Amino acid sequence: MVTKEAPTKKVAGKTAVKKTAAKVVAKPKVAKAPAKQETVSKLRIRVQAYEYKILDLSVKQIIDTAIRYDAVVQGPIPLPTNIKKYTVNRSAFIFKNAREQFEMRIHKRLIDILNPTPKIMEALTNLSLPSGVNIDVKII
Repeated sequence: MVTKEAPTKKVAGKTAVKKTAAKVVAKPKVAKAPAKQETVSKLRIRVQAYEYKILDLSVKQIIDTAIRYDAVVQGPIPLPTNIKKYTVNRSAFIFKNAREQFEMRIHKRLIDILNPTPKIMEALTNLSLPSGVNIDVKII
């Protein structure tokens, strides 16, 4: 706040200066136009396999192909492993308490490619990946 001095008054032989506060008018705030948000299209690739070594090699191959065409890649993001457990009787008739347990693990990874170009799409469709690798591709 800015203070202004008011006219002086004499009080009992002393000069007193009275200070008054002047209101400062604030500049009105101008609302800025919202920043233009670019629409970011994503190519979301979800890769699944029973063996994690084959899965990691496939993911590396996909990422190398995308980087070769100057794409922005996010990932690989490891997703939770699904574990399917099966319990089976060892014998058919007599030994009911003897059982075996088996499990299947499904390992998953997620890769996002931002603003994919048609060249990237074509290169990814022409990739030859090992058998046992399942790929789901979505455009978001």
